[in-house]
Amino acid sequence: MEGVLTPEIWIAVAEKTRIPELRRTTRDEPDYDKLMHYRIDILDRHGIKLSDIQGVIATLAPLPGAREFLDELRTLVQTIILSDTFEQFAQPLMKHLNWPTLFCHRLIVENDRITGYQLRQPNQKQKSVAALKSLNYNVVSAGDSYNDTAMLGEANTGFLIHAPENVKREFPQFPAVESHADLLALIKKVI
Repeated sequence: MEGVLTPEIWIAVAEKTRIPELRRTTRDEPDYDKLMHYRIDILDRHGIKLSDIQGVIATLAPLPGAREFLDELRTLVQTIILSDTFEQFAQPLMKHLNWPTLFCHRLIVENDRITGYQLRQPNQKQKSVAALKSLNYNVVSAGDSYNDTAMLGEANTGFLIHAPENVKREFPQFPAVESHADLLALIKKVI
């Protein structure tokens, strides 16, 4: 979701709070657990609450063309967003995107303070794709970060979109595009 259809939530929070350490994302850190513990520690040290983050998210809009891309894609195929975001973050952005199906994680919150997170399951993106394939679906996936590469590899076809150079360099087996129009054209060729 983030970086593909919507802005990176953590980068927006970093800019609003002026805490540059929160700019670190799955584009930089492949170990999601390490990254989340790092983030939660920073939030705790700076007294940033869930409601503060939700206030930032409420100001965000999808990336240009994202809603139109999803709307057209959903006329062609069933579409599911697999994301490492959290239910408590995603709702305003899903509204902007016309309520697509989203599989994501859940934050553990006590008195508006983020104390942890609950994964749907480890490697949920890859396992979701494997489950869909076990139902005889032809799965096409797209992503931009390290945490997407297992999903892309599990899919029948995987693409990178808006990926940073380090990810494109490390995973040249996935065709890379920079626009939703180019991604849609690639998807149309394989469905």
